[in-house]
Amino acid sequence: MSFTLPELPYSYDALAPYMSRETLEYHHDKHHLAYVTNGNNLLKGTEFEGKSLEEIVKGSYGKIPGLFNNAGQHYNHLHFWNWLKPNGGGAIPGELEKKIVEDLGSVEKFKEDFIQAGVTQFGSGWAWLALKDGKLVIDKTPNGESPLIKGATPLLGVDVWEHSYYIDYRNRRPDYLKAFVENLVNWDYVAELYSKAV
Repeated sequence: MSFTLPELPYSYDALAPYMSRETLEYHHDKHHLAYVTNGNNLLKGTEFEGKSLEEIVKGSYGKIPGLFNNAGQHYNHLHFWNWLKPNGGGAIPGELEKKIVEDLGSVEKFKEDFIQAGVTQFGSGWAWLALKDGKLVIDKTPNGESPLIKGATPLLGVDVWEHSYYIDYRNRRPDYLKAFVENLVNWDYVAELYSKAV
């Protein structure tokens, strides 16, 4: 299965002022495209040709670093564009909200801990809400890694590589993370992933 760059599910201007057209043009059209191109080149002639993206990510982890990095980032970004939406944030669908309160204390506590995971991820990487062994967990990973390689299902991820926020926020990563949680998250997509996972 070869990798392809998806269209964004909204216009380049749709997430302003929290994420600018310029950020999306660089992040989607240049960075994500590079993962797709490099991933396809590195996939050729490996045992993973013809496998699903999840199988490639899990199978190449720790074995073929170049392929893993690009496949992992492609996987993360396929979801990332869907985790964002114009006028996002707001109310969390019922079942998911109940589970967040049950496993993580409260919605406010979840938001604080999720933002903190992103702030404290040293260097490039991601902060996550994931489902592991039936429980919601907050996690952070370096580079292109995700909860997928730890036997968990990613439900929400935020990219803390500098290319995802530096044009709009410079070095203010906490402000970017707060804007993400309060104004950009597509909770319907998170809830959809949650119901599939359970």
